[in-house]
Amino acid sequence: MRRFTDYLVGDFLGGPRPWTLAWVINFQKAGTFFFLGLLIWYYHNTSTAAWIYLAMHGSYGLVWILKDVAFPDPGWQKKVTIGGGINAFVGVLGWYWVFGWLLISRTVQPHYPLPDYAWYCLCISLCMLGSVIMIAADAQKYFTLRVKRGLITDGMHRYIRHPNYLGEMMIYGSFALMVWHWLPVLVLAWVWLGLFAVNMVMKEASMSRYPEWAAYKKRSWWLVPGVL
Repeated sequence: MRRFTDYLVGDFLGGPRPWTLAWVINFQKAGTFFFLGLLIWYYHNTSTAAWIYLAMHGSYGLVWILKDVAFPDPGWQKKVTIGGGINAFVGVLGWYWVFGWLLISRTVQPHYPLPDYAWYCLCISLCMLGSVIMIAADAQKYFTLRVKRGLITDGMHRYIRHPNYLGEMMIYGSFALMVWHWLPVLVLAWVWLGLFAVNMVMKEASMSRYPEWAAYKKRSWWLVPGVL
């Protein structure tokens, strides 16, 4: 599965490699705020839900850009083909913009299980906590590995082995909850199972080469302490 996705977003159709995967990702992340604002203007939707969604998803995209400037992920710096970059946007990243379109265009008019104010509170809290967990985990990994290579078993990684993925799942889960439609759930299921889970398995296979891995795995959890 990893080889298949690497081919689709990195080597598809071959040919020149004019951009890095980071450029494609950053285009989508930075453009989200402006795309959602344009949707609000185009559909004349100034509802509370539309503005909250813009604040959550749009601001997250800008936070990602700040993160990439301060401590970029080396995994995104590889050059990819034109076809690979298009696949990365159309096959994954572009679908995240559909979330906002569903809500702001009023194609979906969600009926939340809780009163609106309580549901908004839940979504905003989940988004903020997820952002902090993701940023803190990525920062710890980036700066720790610059000083010393090896297994990271403290800080954000003390109790769970993949806090950055947990943070991302909380963030995009909050977007799906705001939209409250089956399509975001389907997209996230594909990303989480087809990409995130595969990457976590590959990461654990790599970490298993360290002598302290067995003890660390025994006392830590995959994603959520006490649950998974």
